[in-house]
Amino acid sequence: MRTTARYTALAAAGLLALTSLTACANDAASTASSGSGSKGDGKGTKVKIMVGGLDKVIYLPAMLTQRLGYFDAEGLDVELLSEPAGVQAETALVSGQVQGAVGFYDHTLDLQVKGKEVESVVQFSHAPGEVEIVSTKAEGDIKSPKDFKGKKLGVTGLGSSTDFLTKYLAVKNGVKVSDFTPVAVGAGPTFIAALQQGAIDGGMTTDPTVANILDKKAGKVLLDMRTPQGSEEALGGPYPSSSLYMQTDWVNSHKDTVQKLANAFVKTLTWMSTHSASEIAAKMPPDYSQGNKLLYSVAIKSTLPMFTKDGVMPKNGPETVEKVLKAFNPAIQNADVDLSKTYTTEFVDKAKG
Repeated sequence: MRTTARYTALAAAGLLALTSLTACANDAASTASSGSGSKGDGKGTKVKIMVGGLDKVIYLPAMLTQRLGYFDAEGLDVELLSEPAGVQAETALVSGQVQGAVGFYDHTLDLQVKGKEVESVVQFSHAPGEVEIVSTKAEGDIKSPKDFKGKKLGVTGLGSSTDFLTKYLAVKNGVKVSDFTPVAVGAGPTFIAALQQGAIDGGMTTDPTVANILDKKAGKVLLDMRTPQGSEEALGGPYPSSSLYMQTDWVNSHKDTVQKLANAFVKTLTWMSTHSASEIAAKMPPDYSQGNKLLYSVAIKSTLPMFTKDGVMPKNGPETVEKVLKAFNPAIQNADVDLSKTYTTEFVDKAKG
């Protein structure tokens, strides 16, 4: 109860900044795509996509595709919406509020064992893009995940991918999930406030939050999973994370629209692979830099290695994700997951061709 109360106060402290940023992101998203491009008829096919944090660098391809005009070029009228955590994007998808979600691929496995058929149709990344941060106050006590016992660790939301990965790192290093306390602190200002005020001893987050923490000297990096190498070291293999995932029934009944979405996102991933972090930053909404364009470019540069160039699921990636989830998730431990139903390369293969 004390932890919940403290977080409520912290959330309130950072609410204005966080709400302003999210509102700006949603404004930019809802007006940028008109669906009146060269392939459209002036109206465009309407698609709503919920993103687990539009301003997070790990989900950057969603807004960047909008800003580059690639949705318009495909004749799509895409509305991007934002929630602070991927688990909330998942909820919006399965409830039918949106047609697609941009979040971590691991949700497709979790949903399958709950009886929901959902699949990744474009795989943005082959590494988590996540960083385990330790506060400057606690860095003497936490040298590795072996020291998680008794600690309060921040995650974006309970049941989120940051929650999943934190639990795996603990179990892998001999710490039971009941031995530490996950605290839902979101990202950005609320995460930083929780770290500075001692509501959490450390936590898992992404850029630009990481860049801001290091700039403020509020914490240090414990584990860096923004690169394939970092993913291999921490998780034992490639870890496909950020993706566009959709309900399988909707995909099968709207293949033309899904193909157009895949075409647009693959163009963006290819564009990202041939442009610098500063060039990418210049295309994003001005408010995403939070007043520090240089720091925002640094955040993008640190995270760029996580992205695929073609949207294809990395080899052995699904198996790594299943291994991670089975380590701590009882529902998946005791279930037979059909990995072939959790993703498809049908659309990205055609987009490349």
